[in-house]
Amino acid sequence: MPDGTGAALGPPVATPIVGRLALVGLGLVGSSIARAAKLRRLAGTLVAIDRDPEVVARVRDLGIADEATTDMLAGIRGADLVILCIPVGAFGAVAQTIAGALKPGAIVSDTGSVKGSVVTQVAPHLPDGVHLVPAHPVAGTEYSGPDAGFATLFRERWCILTPPEGTDPAAVETVSALWTAMGANVEIMTPEHHDLVLAITSHVPHLIAYNIVGTAADLETVTQGEVIKFSAGGFRDFTRIAASDPTMWRDIFLHNKPAVLEMLGRLNEDIAILARAIRWGDGDALFDLFTRTRAIRRGIISQGQETAEPDFGRRREDPAA
Repeated sequence: MPDGTGAALGPPVATPIVGRLALVGLGLVGSSIARAAKLRRLAGTLVAIDRDPEVVARVRDLGIADEATTDMLAGIRGADLVILCIPVGAFGAVAQTIAGALKPGAIVSDTGSVKGSVVTQVAPHLPDGVHLVPAHPVAGTEYSGPDAGFATLFRERWCILTPPEGTDPAAVETVSALWTAMGANVEIMTPEHHDLVLAITSHVPHLIAYNIVGTAADLETVTQGEVIKFSAGGFRDFTRIAASDPTMWRDIFLHNKPAVLEMLGRLNEDIAILARAIRWGDGDALFDLFTRTRAIRRGIISQGQETAEPDFGRRREDPAA
């Protein structure tokens, strides 16, 4: 697992960014926020909330929060900032549950991979004077649970904020400052544009990975043992993506349906063109495509969003490799 010391994040801040920070859901992202916030002392009081008693007990053992509880209302009461680190499909119900316990002036944010649905589900339940600032840290691994988190997960990654029109600028600045202090680069865009961008950069690639791995599992003329044995040919890299949390990704596809379907339509058209080039031996078309896509890969590396190390930076001692 990556280094979780947080040394690269810098020393604790002089003054906490928020007085009471409540995290709802302590999986990979929630526990990583907790670690980063605690190391840099970004909150006066850090509260971890999870419906699973075993998760709460583990959070206490790890010491990554000042308080840990299964009582959602007690945990968010008095919070200046509440961050929902839960599957997208649960936002509406949770927002309805916590609405009455939110203090005036509180900020509600999240870490979901779909933003239009978050606004639609959450905004109607929030009382006047409570600010909604949706956020999406574009960072993660295939691991989950409170032990999977690490303080530097967001360092040099992007966090996209999608505040609805008319949101209090001070609330947006508070959320932006928190993510910046955790090492992230912050960008602001509309929820609709976010969902279109993420459909092609994240959602559809995950769908393709799930599909390819599923197809391999269903092949009758190639054994599962052969698939695993010879996976270094590229299949292995799809399996890393396809190992992600199934509940989270089910909800992402159901709640970003229009953008995902639009991108899949484009993908199907491009695959048809690629199939035609292969069928008719059009080497020039294939070479041009591969040259363009190679340039994209180099651009990702040059912007620090991936490593140029051999074998995608895998350590040989890493059992997850």
